[in-house]
Amino acid sequence: MDRERSAKLIRWAPATLAVVLGAALLVWLAWGPDTRLGLRVPGADSVPGGEGGSSSNAVLAGKLVRSGGTAADLPGEWLGFRGGNRDGISTGKTSLARSWTGGSPRELWSVDVGEGYAGAAVWAGRVYLMDYDRDQKQDALRCLSLGDGKEVWRYSYPVRVKRNHGMSRTVPAVNGKLVVAMGPKCHVVCLDASSGELKWGIDLVRQFGTTIPPWYAGQCPLIDEGKVILAPGGPEALLVAVEGETGRVLWQTPNPDGWKMTHSSVMPMDFDGRRFYVYCANLGVVGVSATNGAIAWQTKDWKISIATVPSPVVLPEGRLFLSGGYNAGSLMLQLGKNGGGLTAKTLFKLDADTFGATQHTPILFGDHIYGIRPDGRLVCLTTEGKVAWASEPTRNFGLGPFLIAQGLIYALSESGELCLVEANPSQCTVLAAAHVLHGREAWGPMSLAGGRLLARDLTRLVCLEVGSP
Repeated sequence: MDRERSAKLIRWAPATLAVVLGAALLVWLAWGPDTRLGLRVPGADSVPGGEGGSSSNAVLAGKLVRSGGTAADLPGEWLGFRGGNRDGISTGKTSLARSWTGGSPRELWSVDVGEGYAGAAVWAGRVYLMDYDRDQKQDALRCLSLGDGKEVWRYSYPVRVKRNHGMSRTVPAVNGKLVVAMGPKCHVVCLDASSGELKWGIDLVRQFGTTIPPWYAGQCPLIDEGKVILAPGGPEALLVAVEGETGRVLWQTPNPDGWKMTHSSVMPMDFDGRRFYVYCANLGVVGVSATNGAIAWQTKDWKISIATVPSPVVLPEGRLFLSGGYNAGSLMLQLGKNGGGLTAKTLFKLDADTFGATQHTPILFGDHIYGIRPDGRLVCLTTEGKVAWASEPTRNFGLGPFLIAQGLIYALSESGELCLVEANPSQCTVLAAAHVLHGREAWGPMSLAGGRLLARDLTRLVCLEVGSP
């Protein structure tokens, strides 16, 4: 009897195994890498996995597609992260309205965008946006018309990106000849700013051993004096400079302590007659020579345990203001000479309740610092660390962006309410407020060019008329 039962089991085993494997395949297809996953709360997301590496440079396998849009004959520019001077302040001459007819700025156009928080750069009537196309599984550097939002061209290359609290979150840099952008998995693409033709591409993971940060890359490239400055945070290259026209590596900064890439961006700084690039890595802050990338100074006094997002704010006389979320608060550094070298000394540190900045870099305007604190309130701070004013607690900006133009603060709440506030250290005066976006997570940096404000939420980009009639 036992032999007969064993024989039946042997006969049925292949069929049973086939059923089990088929069921497993159906589960994998339903819940595999391309599944639409739910968004996660900051601090609870997992680090993007090992899928970031590749055996070849995906950027070079990209394709340029031209569309029917044309560059607009409109004034104004916003050349990258925090504008042309990388300070969050518009230098445009177009007169801006101090109130909005009908209670809201007029929407000129809007377009759908891939999930994320990437901000736009503007040059010569063109809007540049680093996007992700989930259907095609491609990073896409898009060029839109500033006039009507129609796509002029896009350069796309293949890369698989899972939803990890959004996808794209960087701002391109443009200098009138080139446009450079970084994708979620640290692919860097450089194109002709007018035509979109590929100049060069770098896979930072493959070439420099970069570890992709949690929630993907947030670092925005810097174009400075014909060089593209990047911070790979690789084993042998903390920072690198590449030739803008060719992508040839000009220098790289050693990384003996193994500091890694964060969401912070590289900021230029002049001190003691020399130019430096300052970067907040995961375990400290470093300043390197713009000439050869050599480390000029570094400090471990500033590091954030979960995610370093805001970039350094450069102040006169060798000072640097650093801020963060996750209870990090803020800190003021002072550079000084020490023989033939430089040192970085902490002047003061503020707790998170006094001032910190979870996501967006504060702005130095005049002799005061403006920023959004972790409790969602807009704050004006003296450079000695004293709170001059804080906005009403009933008006919560959350993780929303802000910029300053002609003495006006444009502050966008994460729910899509745009507020116009005077940049006045004496008091907080709200001149106007209106809901301009109706989606969720309006976290992406804004840009302003020729009286046109570009703002976005998770899936939509709008262009608003904020210039005077």
